[in-house]
Amino acid sequence: MSDEAIKIGGKKKSRFMDTVKGLLPEGGNLDMCLTCGACSSGCPATGLEDMDPRKLLRMASLGMDDELLASNWPWMCTMCTRCIYVCPMKINIPQLVFNLRASRPRDQRPKGIVGSCDMALRNDTCSAMGATEEDWRFVVEDVAEEVRQTQPGFEKLLVPMDKKGSEFFLNQNSREPVTEPDEMIPLWKILNTAGADWTYGSKGWAAENYCLFCADNENWEKIVRTKVKAVEDLGCKVWLNTE
Repeated sequence: MSDEAIKIGGKKKSRFMDTVKGLLPEGGNLDMCLTCGACSSGCPATGLEDMDPRKLLRMASLGMDDELLASNWPWMCTMCTRCIYVCPMKINIPQLVFNLRASRPRDQRPKGIVGSCDMALRNDTCSAMGATEEDWRFVVEDVAEEVRQTQPGFEKLLVPMDKKGSEFFLNQNSREPVTEPDEMIPLWKILNTAGADWTYGSKGWAAENYCLFCADNENWEKIVRTKVKAVEDLGCKVWLNTE
């Protein structure tokens, strides 16, 4: 038997880890994991696809890029960033998840997320449901009028649209006006009762941004800039995004 020492090869280098380190201050502390499991304990995606944040980070640190790219778990992460808040080393796992998503070819990303991103790019409403300015205005006016006619105490309910110089520009998830319009009413009542100076916009009103979840940086920025322009064009002071 040979007495020559067995040499164990070093871990593979992960391009995902290197990318994130280049983006985050001080490398994002990605090499400082204590494997304490705090990140996984409250993660809503823990256990799905037999994965959790701690396991994902360890796989990345071991250079298991191919395995991570093949996993659907990064698309199940909600990007809530709770893992960062509870991590004693403040490791930015969501940034790692985002870069994993961006590394997958766009035509291989989840069709629902990609489709919602593409739908939002079709017009300046930014609605992932495809709602147009005309659709939006009709639903808001119709529901508001119904409230004024049927709900005592709200006969003078105001739901402003494109009101220039308002204090608040309010976004709305476009699922509500398209599928569940009554869900918009409670917030209207609160704003009216509080006497808030607010408005919706006919453009840039949709609160959601699926291009973010799709890791489509270019179109993510395009959606945000469309919304910012809508706020600035009306001269509103505060942008309230309900998402």
